[in-house]
Amino acid sequence: MSLSSFKIAHKLITGAAAIEQLAAELTRLDVDNPLIVTDAALVKSGTVELALQHLGGRDYEIFDRVMPDPEIAIVEDCMQAYRDGGHDGLIGLGGGSAIDIAKCVGVYAGYHGELQDMFGVDQVPRKGAPMIAIPTTAGTGSEVTNVAILSDKAAQLKKGIVSDFLLPDVALVSPQMTLTCPRSVTAASGVDALVHAIEAYLSLNASPITDALAIGAIKLITRALPKAYANPAHLQAREDMATASLMAGMAFGNAGVGAVHALAYPLGGRFHVSHGVANALLLPYVMAWNKMACVERMRDIAEAMGIKTAHLSDLEAADEAVEAMTALCAAVEIPKGLSGLGVTEDVIPSMAVEAAGIERLMRNNPRQLSAGDIEEIYRAAY
Repeated sequence: MSLSSFKIAHKLITGAAAIEQLAAELTRLDVDNPLIVTDAALVKSGTVELALQHLGGRDYEIFDRVMPDPEIAIVEDCMQAYRDGGHDGLIGLGGGSAIDIAKCVGVYAGYHGELQDMFGVDQVPRKGAPMIAIPTTAGTGSEVTNVAILSDKAAQLKKGIVSDFLLPDVALVSPQMTLTCPRSVTAASGVDALVHAIEAYLSLNASPITDALAIGAIKLITRALPKAYANPAHLQAREDMATASLMAGMAFGNAGVGAVHALAYPLGGRFHVSHGVANALLLPYVMAWNKMACVERMRDIAEAMGIKTAHLSDLEAADEAVEAMTALCAAVEIPKGLSGLGVTEDVIPSMAVEAAGIERLMRNNPRQLSAGDIEEIYRAAY
């Protein structure tokens, strides 16, 4: 039996009233002056105000300059605001971008070197400032993972910090905080969560624990995402998506992800395609390429998506899973091709080489892929 470990945020609080526990958790963590890391749209929508009502009268400051696929410079700016404000803790409130920035600043606050020195696996020397994650999208799972992804604008690359010290002290997961999420973000982040669950289930590093979480998330997302997309005020669908995203985050945070994420990184780094859209667009094509290496598990995915497979061979069931995924993406209006996102054919070979070099992710993939294989996947998705 192979050795495995399981890592999540140190404390999870879920449910409609989860946000009401914010003041109590700040007290437990001895945080008197938090910096709230978020984006301007969430301030404008009133979502941040929901959290401010539960600070227990504390001093605070809002850093609202987070952008999608945040650049390294944003971490530096946020770190300066943290120091200048004399803050003693962080609240990451938003999608994966805001939570990732808060995670990075948290470890950066306990480190006296350069931010660049922490990129890679286990390069963070110690725990930093206390940090609470409050997701406002149901998709990234950043609130329970030990990874933060940033864009290196100069190099046109996505870079990751991977360390258990990034794990938030508390994750407050409430469907109430996702009600203002735009439909396009609901779609992209929801399929992103599905990618996390599917890649975790197909990962060579999967375990019985991550398998259960991944299959549970696939079932919930298949049922709830179309409802949340069609009716953003559907609270039960929002709650199911929040739960599913959390489960998928716990699954991939331990089993890892694979080729879908590796192929998505160059799209974000070069063409600023959002992480969720890139993953969602590539997922059916990578699944079709992977299926011969994991047809039995693809059958499980098909069944989790509600497909009756008793009369199907494993390969037929795998094909049905790919078709179901394609149909779900179409139902929530995920873009269908790379060409519509500004990607030009001439860069496909170099993107394939870049993706093939992301060994941290590619080694989890059930089928080993060469740069030539990846180029074919990109062209199929074009």
